[in-house]
Amino acid sequence: MDTADYCREIETYLCRRNDGHLIRVVGPSFDLVSAWAARGVPLKVACAGIDRYFERYYRKGPRRRPVKIDFCEADVLDVFDEWRKAVGLTRESVEESAVSGQSSVVSGQSDAESRPSSVDARRSLPAHLERVLLRLSSARARDSLDAAFDAVVDRVSAELDAARGRAGGLRGAARRELVERLASLDRELLQQARGTLDAAAAAVLAREAEEELSAFRAGMGPEAFARARDAAVDRLVRERLGLPTIAFE
Repeated sequence: MDTADYCREIETYLCRRNDGHLIRVVGPSFDLVSAWAARGVPLKVACAGIDRYFERYYRKGPRRRPVKIDFCEADVLDVFDEWRKAVGLTRESVEESAVSGQSSVVSGQSDAESRPSSVDARRSLPAHLERVLLRLSSARARDSLDAAFDAVVDRVSAELDAARGRAGGLRGAARRELVERLASLDRELLQQARGTLDAAAAAVLAREAEEELSAFRAGMGPEAFARARDAAVDRLVRERLGLPTIAFE
């Protein structure tokens, strides 16, 4: 997808989120979205950032005016930063992609790592466990998990519920032990989730993961790309089933 097509897709998505009200992506807004494309922000990631802004906007009450794409910038970069970390891409690889894409915005205010992340600012272990439990409950309620998940979800939920009561008071080695256990539970849940995919579904997710990483592939060795693709597939599996990230960093 070239830059013009990318901007048109963003414009179309923004129009849909604005209930059909057209807000054109032109002028400075076009430059802004072009910079996302040059940095390698996958289209689905950018749309997720737009969704995040709208969700916060809706919570403020009835909308008074359509949302411009410029308002979504911080959320798009936050979601991109989360995606980048999830698939194991470094800041340097993102900057190299921006340079190769001839982006006019490589650093400064549009750099997700040059400002405090709104996500990082509100993270705490007890709050993280609360969100994980809510996500597991929501996934089960909307039947995104099949019956094979019931046993593992019940056990994971029980462990997390017990950990939630003591997470705030843990320090030092006890806290590190809990964080390591969360990572282990995360791997177990993902392994179970991947096991539910048939060959066709797994192939679709692998292709989608490669598309997300296409802007960075040229600068990655085979082993690094394989690791990033595997992590991207994990993220897509979570998205498909509505699973939380149990691991805490």
